[in-house]
Amino acid sequence: IFAVPIGYALSRHRFPGRSLVETLVDVPIVLPPVVIGLSLLAFFGTGLGAMIKAGLAGRGWSLISGIGIVLCQFLVSISYCIRATKASFDAVDRRLEGVAMSLGCSPWGAFRRVTLPLAASGLMAGGIMAWARAIGVFGPLMVFVGTGPRVLAMPTALWLELSIGNIETAIVIALIMLLMAGTA
Repeated sequence: IFAVPIGYALSRHRFPGRSLVETLVDVPIVLPPVVIGLSLLAFFGTGLGAMIKAGLAGRGWSLISGIGIVLCQFLVSISYCIRATKASFDAVDRRLEGVAMSLGCSPWGAFRRVTLPLAASGLMAGGIMAWARAIGVFGPLMVFVGTGPRVLAMPTALWLELSIGNIETAIVIALIMLLMAGTA
């Protein structure tokens, strides 16, 4: 939903602020993940973020839940998917889109019928890479969401089991995560 339009725009278009968008895409890759968690705390503690948090609370939703876990995973992993998507679109010859449009396709039709199928394997690889990165997110979860029975994710469960000396359970969790990453 996010990576395809952003990756396509970065691959095919020159627009004002493009270098800023590229920088914002790269920041989560080079930033220590714990800083992402701290940034989320700061954002949802002031201004617009506080209003969003209050609006969610008014609907009975809390950021200290699956929503917060998914948000942390998304912010840590989306950059990998966008970069892979952009590279996939870069590899598709633009002339093929032009040929499709000269044969009667609209720009959307050329994208849907030519570009997207030719980039599909790279898009899949980007999705898998982002998913694999997301399942191991730890730092932002610990800072932003915390840990406990309500918000237990595999990396935090592994940490909790290690912290109480339950090595066997921690190894089982690690093996499950390794299996999940291996099947990706």
